[in-house]
Amino acid sequence: MYKDKFICDNISVNENGHLLFAGQDTVELAEKYGTALYLMDEEKIRSNCRTYLTALEKAFGKGKGHALYASKAASFKRMYEIMKEEGMGIDVVSCGEIYTAVKAGFPMENAYFHSNNKTDEDIEYAIKNGVGCFVADNEEEILSIDKIAGAHGIKQKIMIRLTPGIDPHTFAAVTTGKVDSKFGSAIQTGRAEEITAIALGCKNIDLIGFHCHVGSQVFDSDVYIRSAEIMLDFIAFVKEKYGYEAKCLDLGGGYGVRYTKADPVIDITANILSVGEVINKKCGELGINVPVISMEPGRSIVADAGMTLYSVGSLKKIPGFINYVSIDGGMTDNVRYAMYGSAYTLLPANKMNEVPELVCSVVGRCCESGDIIQPGVELPASIKRGDIIATLTTGAYNYSMASNYNRVPRLPIIMLYEGKNYVAVKRETFEDVARLDV
Repeated sequence: MYKDKFICDNISVNENGHLLFAGQDTVELAEKYGTALYLMDEEKIRSNCRTYLTALEKAFGKGKGHALYASKAASFKRMYEIMKEEGMGIDVVSCGEIYTAVKAGFPMENAYFHSNNKTDEDIEYAIKNGVGCFVADNEEEILSIDKIAGAHGIKQKIMIRLTPGIDPHTFAAVTTGKVDSKFGSAIQTGRAEEITAIALGCKNIDLIGFHCHVGSQVFDSDVYIRSAEIMLDFIAFVKEKYGYEAKCLDLGGGYGVRYTKADPVIDITANILSVGEVINKKCGELGINVPVISMEPGRSIVADAGMTLYSVGSLKKIPGFINYVSIDGGMTDNVRYAMYGSAYTLLPANKMNEVPELVCSVVGRCCESGDIIQPGVELPASIKRGDIIATLTTGAYNYSMASNYNRVPRLPIIMLYEGKNYVAVKRETFEDVARLDV
């Protein structure tokens, strides 16, 4: 009855009317591990990595296309182990992510450190842990890296983050490439040239190239093509004026994902190949070498590899107004609707063969009116306490943005792989929540 809502290719229904994820019965998983819980499809994560790696190599040649996993989408030890095994680089945005990657045994020379405000302590920590490249955001950071790298007797690789002035026309909250962004130095104001000159004058810095990131949930290549053309023009300008030619160009995040049927299906490989054609042609026209091209997919690596399972607690009907279905999770495990109205697809995991007759708002357990997972959800009229509800496409920015609001423990992450399942992150206990109290 709900097959028109199947937005991912790793979900199906069995003969009992139970939702399957990565071929495994979600109702059985809920019984085994309890709810609420996160599920992650490991094969889907690996497949998504391979899509980017293969497409980038095909577009730019062996060793000339580079994929970095954007850790902020979902950061935990097992994720870094998978990235290592798949040959992915990583980008990290905090010392916490660096620490986790180190604990997982990730080769830190393949890590790129982002952030618009790295403290001296952050820089020191990253250098001591062998982070391969800093993506420097501002003059103060560059000068601090130069000083600290000198004290350690090394020459630190950096890229400079620039803003190309592109508006991808997505959510304002995830737009990062406009001139007035808090990130990077704008090309059109002249600040990008100034900060490049500063970096070239630092003796303890090895400037390997430039970085830009225009935003998230991008569904076509126009945004990347426009960004690339602006960035390549800047590379050619710097080469002519300063005699420096960038070896690397990072175009930032990956492509968008489907949260609902309204989101388009995207062919990532075809889109990357179209970007590659433009870049290769543009470099020839400008008389510059094609730099190593990097992308930083995060959401499109893990989002459709994730699902969250909840148990229904209550059904509240207010005739003439609204229906509420309350669950045993909420904004503590998925804050994205509360933050910026993100759309999701929800399914009745144990009643997939029933007719969707009840329109309701699925709401969380937190003491907060805004604790809503999704309004306008279609569920069976028989929905009741103990039924299982699944939220699709929750692999990105759910666990990583989770909180202990109302002192609610964070959920476990259960990995599904080759017909088996295992715990990648344990369920928090009340003791964990109060551990740092004195």
